[in-house]
Amino acid sequence: MIRSMTGFGRCERVTEQYKISVEMKAVNHRYLDLGIKMPKRFNYFEAGIRGMLKTYIQRGKVDIFINYEDYTREKLCLKYNDNLASEYVQYFQRMSQEFSIANDLTAGVLARMPEVLTMDQEPEDEDAMWKILSQAIEEAAKRFVESRTLEGESLKADLLGKLEKMEELVEYVEERSPSIVAEYQARLEARVKELLGGTGIDESRIVTEVTIFADKVCVDEEIVRLKSHIRHMAGDLKAGGGVGRKLDFLAQEMNREANTILSKANDLEISDRAIALKTEIEKIREQIQNIE
Repeated sequence: MIRSMTGFGRCERVTEQYKISVEMKAVNHRYLDLGIKMPKRFNYFEAGIRGMLKTYIQRGKVDIFINYEDYTREKLCLKYNDNLASEYVQYFQRMSQEFSIANDLTAGVLARMPEVLTMDQEPEDEDAMWKILSQAIEEAAKRFVESRTLEGESLKADLLGKLEKMEELVEYVEERSPSIVAEYQARLEARVKELLGGTGIDESRIVTEVTIFADKVCVDEEIVRLKSHIRHMAGDLKAGGGVGRKLDFLAQEMNREANTILSKANDLEISDRAIALKTEIEKIREQIQNIE
């Protein structure tokens, strides 16, 4: 299936313990550019998040917003630094002896000494946290891909319609081209007869001029290549997948052939069709920029 590069996906999971939300949105970009905004507690998982998203997304500038709320009480624990406490006791005793003062050290006083007792947060269960986070990211990514696919199918239908119109224009140019040479030969013979006043016409000279003209206006090769490009583009659209770059290349080649036909055209009707071809190709190129 064809996917658009613009898309949106969101997932929110709420329990009695937590609420986690993941939101993804994307715009066109030549390559894959992932911008992740999340709480610092998830920084450890960034590589895993990027690896997961790359399985769902190939191109586009994608912004990912992750929010997390913990409804449980803050998990704090008290830590006792017995080595530091022992040093405090030793120094208190030393000061008491050196200065002949009473040592009034108590457990309460010792507990208030810096770094003897500290509050710390219990370490997170990384495996459990990753399970919660990865499930939310995966669900958001799936919805993101669904929105891209839905829009991509609309793009596909539109592009196939434009390709059909291009085929009609190319077929007209192909049918019209032989008539240009015949019409030129008739005009040339009439003009020569008019100038010579009915005297003999050098048929070989007429043939030479017509041959030169036919070579200048011949667009057979351009028509063959255009038909091939149209056929390949239609086939790639129907096959689906990440074909955006290939389609962009084909559109450039189509434009080159249409320019050549326009430059060779010595006929108003073919010129009009060549301009119409360029217009359709430009529309196609604009649409292709949205394809992954």
